[in-house]
Order: sequence, then structure tokens, then C-alpha cells
Amino acid sequence: MSAQGLERRTANYLSNHVPQIQQHGGHFEIEDVNEETGEVTVAIGGACSGCGIAPMTIKAIERRLPEDLDEVTSVTVRRAGGPRAAVMPNKTDEMEEMNEYEDYSPPF
Repeated sequence: MSAQGLERRTANYLSNHVPQIQQHGGHFEIEDVNEETGEVTVAIGGACSGCGIAPMTIKAIERRLPEDLDEVTSVTVRRAGGPRAAVMPNKTDEMEEMNEYEDYSPPF
């Protein structure tokens, strides 16, 4: 499969399986796709950047995308910078370190 095809499949997966990102004022962008290794990098931003459940969303995407798309071997999700940067990055950073998020499985 081409990188463009994998990128499209990844974007479709996120739109269909994690609609909360866009429904709640966030956005995602596929930043990089390595078709040889199956590594994908996704940036989330907008309302996601300051959202209290962003760490859970990140962990869910990183875990579920490789489980559901055979061509994907690993996923890195990061918060977008620039004009779509975090609203409250310090709070989100703190939340990413909380152990409560390790085993949480959001309903998406």
C-alpha cells in the first residue's frame, strides 16, 4: 500500500472511530506516514490541546490504530503547535503523567 493510501486510511479511521476530536472543536493532521515501517505520526490540536481527556484520547489512538489497521505498526500522537497550539499546555502535560490514564479505555 502506498503512503498516500495509508495516510487516507488513517484519516478515515480517526474520522470514523474518534469523531469526538472534531465534534468537540479539535482537529487532527496526519504529519508523517512511513509505508515501509508502518509508523504514523498524528498531531492533534484546537480544543484537543487543552482538553482534559486529551491524554486518554492520545493513548487510545496510539494503542487502537495499530490494532485496527494491519499496515500500521506504531503511532506517535503529539499536540499541534503554532496557531493551533495548546490552550492550557501545562495542565495537559500534568495530566499525561497521571497514572489514572494508563488503563483507561475511552468509549471510542
